[in-house]
Amino acid sequence: MKGKVVLAYSGGLDTSVCIPLLKENYDFEKVITVIVDVGQAQDEIVKAQEKAELIGDKNYTIDAKTEFVQDYLFPLIKANGNYEGYVLGTAIARPLIAKKVLGVAIHEGAVALAHGCTGKGNDQLRFEAVFRSSDMEVLAPMRDMNLTREWEIEYAREHGIPVTVTREKPWSIDENIWSRSIEGGQLEDPDFIPPEEIFGWTRSPEKGPVAEIIEIGFESGVPMSLNGTRMDGLPLIIELNRIAGIHGVGRTDMIEDRVLGIKARENYEHPAATVLLTAHRDLERLVLTRAELSFKSKVDEKWSELVYMGLLDEPLFNDLNTFIDATQVRVEGTVKLRLYKGSVIVVARSSPFALYSEDLVSFDGSSINQKDAEGVAKYHGFQGRVYQKIIKK
Repeated sequence: MKGKVVLAYSGGLDTSVCIPLLKENYDFEKVITVIVDVGQAQDEIVKAQEKAELIGDKNYTIDAKTEFVQDYLFPLIKANGNYEGYVLGTAIARPLIAKKVLGVAIHEGAVALAHGCTGKGNDQLRFEAVFRSSDMEVLAPMRDMNLTREWEIEYAREHGIPVTVTREKPWSIDENIWSRSIEGGQLEDPDFIPPEEIFGWTRSPEKGPVAEIIEIGFESGVPMSLNGTRMDGLPLIIELNRIAGIHGVGRTDMIEDRVLGIKARENYEHPAATVLLTAHRDLERLVLTRAELSFKSKVDEKWSELVYMGLLDEPLFNDLNTFIDATQVRVEGTVKLRLYKGSVIVVARSSPFALYSEDLVSFDGSSINQKDAEGVAKYHGFQGRVYQKIIKK
């Protein structure tokens, strides 16, 4: 026997099948499971715990929700975190989960770490970017054994492993407080229209209620209040998920470019994320200069790419955060948004640091002598006009 292996455990099909496989095929004496609570449904946490205790040897459940919000989601909001339209919910959570699992492995004196990721997705890279910082062996039974989902379902049935996945509904679901992803089965066909049954956080937009206007307050780029009531990040996001979800806000159906180069059809739900990112980006446009906005958009894009790849320990990631934090000092104020049948539209915004001047921009304002702009107009496009004269000769 090889001793102890610590498994990042979700309670789903893949990680549940991993438990007996690690004993049967890898000859480990004990499989220790680690469930990291980053905001998934509490009944799912309980079910995962019960399953881990049934088929595993020892389980740890770690509450990391507040840490997830403060140290991962708040920086994401500041960076307008978005990869090709995906708000990075699963991606931003994986390094935190991996670090908690690694901590347990060190505490337990384990000789190996394991995860339930396949060899086709991104999560294997996100977990292993953290796991491989140790000297422990890293195992991925799904990838190592080249398993299919159908094989796993049959294996679970034969070994009495309780799973809810069936051949008819083989959805692979991952959720945390920021987003919920749904994959697998017919959803892998980009021409298949997802059934309403796959959605758990959002009401069908067609069935949404009358329009509702909400107000988000920001300080240093971080959401601090909802509708005038000051709230900590965790309850604020939970409440926004509820409110925006009722209006059908935050559904994404996209073709995503995975790190390995594979294009994948992905379905996500992220009501609070959609509202907060929309509001934050709008407030930035009110308080940051044109040069800051232009440069920050490039920084945000690289920041999001590093998160997508799970490279949060890359030195550049800290460098980018330093710049982003410097820009957020003035991102303070309120943003009002209208939620209606799947849409979220900014309708008003204010900030003590606004670079906007109503008098300067108004047709009736008198702060600017319009005649002064003539000098600018004379030289605007000057080189282009010179070029046109030359080529016409």
